[in-house]
Amino acid sequence: FAFAAMRWMPGMRKEVEEPVPLDEKKQTAAPVSGKAEVLPVDAVEKPEPEKWPRLPPDAISIAKLPITGEHLFGREKDLELLDGAWAEADTNVISLVAWGGVGKSALVNRWLGNMAKDYYHGAKRVYGSSFFSQGARETAASADEFIAAALQWFGDSDPGDVSPWDKGERLARLVRQEQTLLILDGLEPLQNPPGPEEGKLKDPALQALVRELAAANPGLLVITTRHRVADIDHYSGSTAPVIELEQLSDAAGAQLLRKLGVDGPEEELQQASREFDGHGLALNLLGTYLHDVCAGDVRRRDEVSLLEEDAAQGGHAWRVMTSYEKWLREGPELEVLRLIGLFNRPADGQAIAALRAAPAIPDLTEQLQGLSHAGWPRVLAKLRRARLLAETDPDDPDTLDAHPLVREHFGEQLRKEHTEACREGHNRLYEHYQQVPEKDLPDTLEEMAPLFAAVAHGCAAGRHQEAFYDVYWTRTRRLNEHFSVNYLGAWGADLAALAGFFDPPWRRPIAGLSERIKPYVLNEAGMCLRVMGRLKEAAEPMQASQNAAIALEDWKNAARSAGTLSEVHLTIGDLPKALQYAQQSVMLADRSGEAFQRMSKRTTLADALHQAGRMKEAEALFREAEAIQMEDDPKHPLLYSLWGFRHCDLLLDQNKYEEVQDRAGKTLKWATEQGIPRNIALDHLSLGRVHLAEAQQEETGDFSRAADHLDQAVDGLRQAGTQDLLPRGLLAQAALHRVAGVHQKARRDLDEAMSIAKRSDMGLHQADAQLEYARLHLATGDKPKARESLATAKEMIGRMGYHRRDGEVAELEEQL
Repeated sequence: FAFAAMRWMPGMRKEVEEPVPLDEKKQTAAPVSGKAEVLPVDAVEKPEPEKWPRLPPDAISIAKLPITGEHLFGREKDLELLDGAWAEADTNVISLVAWGGVGKSALVNRWLGNMAKDYYHGAKRVYGSSFFSQGARETAASADEFIAAALQWFGDSDPGDVSPWDKGERLARLVRQEQTLLILDGLEPLQNPPGPEEGKLKDPALQALVRELAAANPGLLVITTRHRVADIDHYSGSTAPVIELEQLSDAAGAQLLRKLGVDGPEEELQQASREFDGHGLALNLLGTYLHDVCAGDVRRRDEVSLLEEDAAQGGHAWRVMTSYEKWLREGPELEVLRLIGLFNRPADGQAIAALRAAPAIPDLTEQLQGLSHAGWPRVLAKLRRARLLAETDPDDPDTLDAHPLVREHFGEQLRKEHTEACREGHNRLYEHYQQVPEKDLPDTLEEMAPLFAAVAHGCAAGRHQEAFYDVYWTRTRRLNEHFSVNYLGAWGADLAALAGFFDPPWRRPIAGLSERIKPYVLNEAGMCLRVMGRLKEAAEPMQASQNAAIALEDWKNAARSAGTLSEVHLTIGDLPKALQYAQQSVMLADRSGEAFQRMSKRTTLADALHQAGRMKEAEALFREAEAIQMEDDPKHPLLYSLWGFRHCDLLLDQNKYEEVQDRAGKTLKWATEQGIPRNIALDHLSLGRVHLAEAQQEETGDFSRAADHLDQAVDGLRQAGTQDLLPRGLLAQAALHRVAGVHQKARRDLDEAMSIAKRSDMGLHQADAQLEYARLHLATGDKPKARESLATAKEMIGRMGYHRRDGEVAELEEQL
């Protein structure tokens, strides 16, 4: 149980965690928005600045946050709320929510500046990164680079795990080791758009990180985004408050315009702010435009273009940018802005140099070719004065950046009005980023990042076929080695790269791909989505992959897709569809004539039949599959790997313990020789379960052999990153701890299994977890909770057709 209250000591936020009487608990203020509450800053006793020690430079990393303007008006209340969130012991996460350009990043930067003056108010580490640099309207984005860089910065000593969830949870543990101020700016590219899943994080590693820190955090996580983070919406009170940033007031907008050099009566300035809805970016652009073009006269704002744009999406800013575009005409400044529009993140100096190199690109770099050595910085300075380019990054002065809305606007204009220039710009970047890695086959995600960029630019240049074969398939995947995902665990980055081969994701591959490649990219997109826990999304591209393969009479790949579809629907808990696709997979595999497909797809169907309670049919199919295996590979005459695990799962239900022990013992030796972590882990899982069953049956009380195998099973499944299989290991381990009387550990394993199952919509695993909760409650004497868990499990089992568990439900009902 959580403490009833937390004692706050000046200068040592959350350093003391001990129970205090309820009447000593701090009172919270009215909600900021919705359920969210924060403590008013004037209710917090602030320690004197000299009590905070100076942080060493290596304890601060905020260079990856966007650079914003120096002017900030009308945000005093929001700054106080951020101060209060840092000082309040109960606040773990605070979210700043507003549409693009309202000023979220500028607010955070000002607050960080204020905090830095007082040595960050006792923080031991400060780390910030921005995802908004990936673009405001991304169809696919990835947190892989951030997770890898953050793990390294926080001193990760265990970089081997490939599971995205494990990486996120491990990063959370590292962040929580000390009082850390963590800033995640611009999360929206990694959130689901408006709809049933609105605001839910799509990246599993980031989802795990945010959830973990929302649950417990001695420091503070600050998030800026356009959508509330649905994954932590269930936290109430002051734990995870949300600040819905309002547009600037008329007075604050007028003050900003004056600061930017706009003259006129106060009433007129406030009216101008009203007309642009107090939109921070739009007013910054308007102010500089009026100053540069209209002699600072606020009355000439009617010269700004009138567009029918969605104000919430930054339409007012687009109005001013269109006016700037007309004023700049076809000069070098406009060409720089078009260059920026080619990127979905800050443009590094070498990439800009590649674009500016001779020969000139018509309508893109012709004016830039004629610039003198001093002309280039003058052009950049002019754009920075106009707020169209971000200020110089002192850590990387050659990099050019702009607000994503600015990049979007000029990028879209380039695509629409100068198609060939846009294509050639992306073509040059494709060629450039291929040459950046020192190794032809990079070994780390950081080294591989330019190749992912090359794929994106190659696709934008219309060179889909080359980008696939020369970069994606050959250098990131390393052919059938699938290096980027199997060894680096870069599922998110891989999925983002695959997005370039679709229009739209994940329904239709681009026309520029050959018909033979289309089923492959569909299937791989589905696999990435599946591994990342987005099971329902995974089904659509896999179905399209199957259809495309059938149209090509590619029966092998059609069988693969049908089998994977069966496995996805089985894990979700849709038994009828799982059986339907499994039956299709067997038919297609037989048509392919390939022995491996014929064997493996029979185990897919047998597994679905087993879960549906049709044991005899399942047993017959496993025998058929093993006969095919024996004929095709006489050196390995038993079903092994996942297929052997499925068979052992059925044999365990039939109490054939000796056979399981014999089979799994032999296949474990084969798996160890091959060195495949998943196969080794599955054999340990089968052996752990059989030793547990035997120890219970014989009532020896010796669970040592079961514990040894199950420990290795869970560790191996984590290492392999198999999120759809990990709950099986955790549930078996929970059962062991329950039988051994170690109820706290049993609860821990169960909670983790349920968390994985819920976040990925794994219906079967959720039902299994509810059954084990019922057994655990029964073991601890809590019959009411046991009945509650059993009722939930029974309802799920009946609804899904998960009749394999009918006998276990009846047994528990008798005990209760």
